[in-house]
Amino acid sequence: QVQLRESGGGLVQAGGSLRLSCATSGRTFNNYGMSWFRQDPGKEREVGATINWNGGTTYYADSVRGRFTIPRDNAKNTVYLQLNSLPPAATSVYSCYAEIAGLRLGVDYNPWGQGTQVTVSS
Repeated sequence: QVQLRESGGGLVQAGGSLRLSCATSGRTFNNYGMSWFRQDPGKEREVGATINWNGGTTYYADSVRGRFTIPRDNAKNTVYLQLNSLPPAATSVYSCYAEIAGLRLGVDYNPWGQGTQVTVSS
């Protein structure tokens, strides 16, 4: 059974940094494309960053490019989101999302973790 578990959220002052982690289990992690999304109350999830299975390709939303990075460690079955220079507007629930080769999203597995709260104080 595929499981995703985020950690690392918390309260930080504006301009500070956090590192979120998404630990996975259940399948060979290097078959996973991974993403981080944010979701605010009453709004749809927004993708912040994506990384392919071997880390060779990444994507960043304009709003986070240059401040966030999405490294992964396939040996630890974990993807990270490094958040730097955080503004108060970065306050949100951050969730990781997995696309797994050969499995059907939402049918064979739940692609979402439970989310971790990041709060940036001004």
